[in-house]
Amino acid sequence: MTSRDTAVSVTGLTKRYGDFEALKGVTFDIEHGETFALLGPNGAGKSTTIEILEGYRDRSGGEARVLGVDPQHGGLEWKAKLGIVLQSSGESGNVTVREQLTQFANLYPNPRAVDEVIAAVGLEQKANTRIKNLSGGQRRRVDVALGVIGRPELLFLDEPTTGFDPEARRAFWELIRGLKRDGTTILLTTHYLDEAAQLSDRAAVVAGGELIDIGPVHSLGPEEARIPIVRWTENGGVREQRTPDPGRTVAELVARLGEPEALEIVRPSLEDIYLDLVGSYEKDQEQVPA
Repeated sequence: MTSRDTAVSVTGLTKRYGDFEALKGVTFDIEHGETFALLGPNGAGKSTTIEILEGYRDRSGGEARVLGVDPQHGGLEWKAKLGIVLQSSGESGNVTVREQLTQFANLYPNPRAVDEVIAAVGLEQKANTRIKNLSGGQRRRVDVALGVIGRPELLFLDEPTTGFDPEARRAFWELIRGLKRDGTTILLTTHYLDEAAQLSDRAAVVAGGELIDIGPVHSLGPEEARIPIVRWTENGGVREQRTPDPGRTVAELVARLGEPEALEIVRPSLEDIYLDLVGSYEKDQEQVPA
């Protein structure tokens, strides 16, 4: 894949703080129009990676291209192509939704229409409401509106639904899907694995500053980790069997036991696979001699 085919290209990315290596040769690409999730535990290197790509932090080594530009030297024209939604905005909220968006729109050469963006984030009824009087979910929608008002080619979303109730999260997901349909490239960091599964085309998992897996969300992890588990109770004890053909296993159990007690088929979720990946990495690191 060439740089012309990619919105983001990262090769051998490293970042050091004295003797501490926060990133250890991370490599990945993001295609134009793709929604890409960057997953990992706290301290894994996600924020450092994002800040380098946004141009806020210099890298120690490796290469990075964002929309064809080295982010370490990106100018105002390049920055105008980015939308950035931080985990918390820090906005004072003493202006209305429409006033805030109008102010931000004036900073960009080709902004979206303010009323169009207000409608896109579902805040038509709150357009003339001061931001400080909005609910948490509504304020988060304002954050996203500010991130997309400049018509970005690439949108960075950092933990976008932290603090949302389930209904607000679902509505936010529809908003992100709409941006994707419009051709926006999206780089998402989230601790909600179901969110990554719902929104992302591909995901990368980082731990300890290293990229430990990357690929389509449904294919992350070793193949064996995605094999379903049949679990049941027999002779007072819980039994389980991992099998690619759970239907046949259940049929065999029924033929042998009748109706098995506490029978269930568990299909590993993205969260199960993610925890297995990170846990295996951390266990391997513990066994490496100091």
